[in-house]
Amino acid sequence: MEVSGSMEQQCEIRLSNLYKESHSWLLQTAHRITKNKLEAEDLVGELYEYLHLKKNKKLFWGQSYNIGYCQKYLKHRYLNKTKKLNRTVYFETIFDNNTEDVEYDIEKDLAIQKAYDEVMNELKRLETTKNWPQSKIAQYYFFSDKTMEEVAKDIKISKSTTYLAIRKIKEHMKQLLDNPFDETR
Repeated sequence: MEVSGSMEQQCEIRLSNLYKESHSWLLQTAHRITKNKLEAEDLVGELYEYLHLKKNKKLFWGQSYNIGYCQKYLKHRYLNKTKKLNRTVYFETIFDNNTEDVEYDIEKDLAIQKAYDEVMNELKRLETTKNWPQSKIAQYYFFSDKTMEEVAKDIKISKSTTYLAIRKIKEHMKQLLDNPFDETR
């Protein structure tokens, strides 16, 4: 719905008049409904926002807005909010699935840390060889949250070149290092 300039000015004037004439009454009404001062202030703020966005001529009364409508809006808005909150059902999470607790595997944790250190050392070593561009591209990809396409765009190279560089480093690492996540070892 397109609102003319004069209609928008009229709505602003009426909203200003509503605030001047009835703000404390609206707060009291909202407080009677919510039984909470902060919620009442939020509710009245939502009313002002609604009236500002709605710009409905049918809500006008005198030099302000229809106070009865405002009262009903506060009541129904609060009821709708509480009904929505009450519809949400929270279930207690029970973690007892009758299985034995698995002891924390410190050795696997150390193997993962060792593999990480080996990967980092190898990537740094590769920076001193002819494979330094592939190493840098792989590091940029591995240690950021970017996709291969985003990495290629950032570096300004083709996606296929990026893919081949990363694949080359991955293959090199597979041949050189032990994978701590491989359960078959």
